Amino acid sequence: MPNFNLEKKEMCCDVCGRGFSHEAKLKQHMRIHTEEKQYTCEICSKSFLEKGNLKIHIRSHTGEKPYSCDVCGKSYTSKQNLTIHTRSHSGEKPYSCDVCRMSFAEMSIMKKHIRTHTGEKPYSCAVCGMSFALLSTMKNHVRTHTGEKPYTCDICGTSFTQGKTMKKHIRTHTGEKPYPCVICGKSYTTKDNLTTHTRSHTGEKPYACDVCGKSYTTKQNLTIHIQSHSGEKPYSSEICSKSFSEHGNFTKHMQSHTVDKPYNCEVCGKVYNTKEYLTIHIRSHTGEKPYSCEICSKSFSERGKLTKHMQSHTVDKPYNCEVCGKVYNTKEYLTIHIRIHTGEKPYSCEICSKSFIESGKLTKHMKSHTGEKPYSCEVCATSFAEKSSLTRHMKMHTGEKPYSCEICSNSFIESGKLTKHMQSHTGDKPYECEVCATSFTQKSSLNRHMKMHTGEKPYSCKVCGKSFWEKNKLNKHVETHTEEN
Repeated sequence: MPNFNLEKKEMCCDVCGRGFSHEAKLKQHMRIHTEEKQYTCEICSKSFLEKGNLKIHIRSHTGEKPYSCDVCGKSYTSKQNLTIHTRSHSGEKPYSCDVCRMSFAEMSIMKKHIRTHTGEKPYSCAVCGMSFALLSTMKNHVRTHTGEKPYTCDICGTSFTQGKTMKKHIRTHTGEKPYPCVICGKSYTTKDNLTTHTRSHTGEKPYACDVCGKSYTTKQNLTIHIQSHSGEKPYSSEICSKSFSEHGNFTKHMQSHTVDKPYNCEVCGKVYNTKEYLTIHIRSHTGEKPYSCEICSKSFSERGKLTKHMQSHTVDKPYNCEVCGKVYNTKEYLTIHIRIHTGEKPYSCEICSKSFIESGKLTKHMKSHTGEKPYSCEVCATSFAEKSSLTRHMKMHTGEKPYSCEICSNSFIESGKLTKHMQSHTGDKPYECEVCATSFTQKSSLNRHMKMHTGEKPYSCKVCGKSFWEKNKLNKHVETHTEEN
């Protein structure tokens, strides 16, 4: 039997003590505790506590939106949703947090916000036990275990775990940038990117490191920085024990353990174990680079490469080389750099045993054995193994020399050639022989010189067997044989 509050003349709930003026409303309320949902949709079988909620739900099937905004004309399935929308015009935020006094347009958003103060995480993952403040975040997390990606792009077929992520992705195809900066007019694809950009005007850096006090414009940059203090790599592979600081890198690594590669490239025949990797690979043929840096407009074929590039815009470079003092913004870049000092080359070619500092350089080298040249010049049909080589080659046809010397106005196709040219003005010879202290402007010149000390003569004449330490000297020697004939 329900309790009667005689002073207020109310009927009270035995579970939570809430009072009601009518027994019918109390019965309706009790379904929240009993989880009884007696109103079922005949179309999709979803159940509801109240008849009114079922009525609103059915409109999602019929498309009916009877409540329209007088300001912008947008329509909604329920009066409550219209009321919430109207606040976006009026700026009304009637719900305030008692802790920090932040205001909100919706009660549900305020309740979620309060959990940031209480630390409450009522939703737990049944697989790994991780807890979350929001049900939606927990559901997205569960998909990292199941691999489910229910949202698929109709344009390129890439799948996503979240609907909002897919919406952002679609803008890479449409070019839509709905969020303009009121200060400089530059537009962005997401509200978060606009917020980050606005801080470049205001100088605001709201994310501070508790260890050293450094501040950052984005939470992501702070997270990366914190790992320089802790060295934390919370994501470990149970197969090979390799650890990762970021979940995205861990997920990609785990896919390397599966032998199954069901996704085949129709252009070159390469196979991949995920549709995502195939999509990324296809861009090497199409030249598509859908991920653009909104600071310098540089484009990338992969989101991960854009993320790494974005770190080049932050001044912070927490990884320091103890040998020469050079600094890097990622531990990975520092590890690669240190191999210059140690001479370590962990990536070896199985055909010729040549070794490389980086896996990417080994991948490029392998094309010298396979003869694969997927990048063709549309003018003269010359093919190249790398896209960068094709880009340089095209400048021969266009006559473009974008890199100019400010001293003598000589122009060059490549930035590297301009750098070498500048040494002719400065007299800079940074490469010194450790044996005789002779200096050189280029590393290749030092390498050739060192062969004089080591006695190494890697270039041999096929006619008489005589060896030389420089290729051009071998070429001149070979001419003596042709002259004899």
